[in-house]
Amino acid sequence: MTSLRIVSSDCSMIRLDRLEYHVREELNKTAPRVLVVLHPLKVVITNLESSSVMELDAKKWPDAQADDTSAFYKVPFSNVVYIERSDFRIKDSKDYYGLAPGKSVLLRYAFPIKCTDVILGDDNETVIEIRAEYDPSKKSKPKGVLHWVAEPYPGADPLKVEVRLFEKLFNSENPTELDNWFVDLNLDSKLVIPAAYAVPALRNAAVGDTFQFERLGYFTADKDSTAEKLVFNRTVTLKDTYCKGGK
Repeated sequence: MTSLRIVSSDCSMIRLDRLEYHVREELNKTAPRVLVVLHPLKVVITNLESSSVMELDAKKWPDAQADDTSAFYKVPFSNVVYIERSDFRIKDSKDYYGLAPGKSVLLRYAFPIKCTDVILGDDNETVIEIRAEYDPSKKSKPKGVLHWVAEPYPGADPLKVEVRLFEKLFNSENPTELDNWFVDLNLDSKLVIPAAYAVPALRNAAVGDTFQFERLGYFTADKDSTAEKLVFNRTVTLKDTYCKGGK
């Protein structure tokens, strides 16, 4: 997809990736980090009691100091956690850092886990559930680090939130130059994920609050949020193309 441009107040054209670069720079300094899983895959930790729930510290900021309690938030860790479905593969490879049968990964802010079994659906292809063991000693040092969300207490689903992923509205750089801009619309410019899983710390988010969903991007609480369901819009991804192309 080509880079888009927007018109500034003085009618000059600004590359959209340049705007996103500066938005990303600002949000990196002002948006606290939280853990959210968009497409949850269930992982059952078999060597952790089902009644056991630990409260772990997670960083709001990458440079959080250990003696600054305000720079951390609490996340529950139980024997049922959820990872991104895309972070698991049946067949492993050397350049893959996600979870696979017999392989270990680190759950960010928590413990290493090793996949011991895979539960498949009736089609013998769809992964329904992962069985794993965790390393409470943290002696193993896997290369892959995954974000995750756990059941806050036995049998309770994590906090469900709606997440809206926005992409560029047009496919070309300047749709005003086209005879028919309608055919240039990006049909995948909006994707709604109705039931993502989030850590409990997001429960009190107010409209306009901005967060970095770790490994996913920067998101803002939308005015469509209700007491029953929070809605978050993606402002910008974590990927930065502008600095790679040169300022």
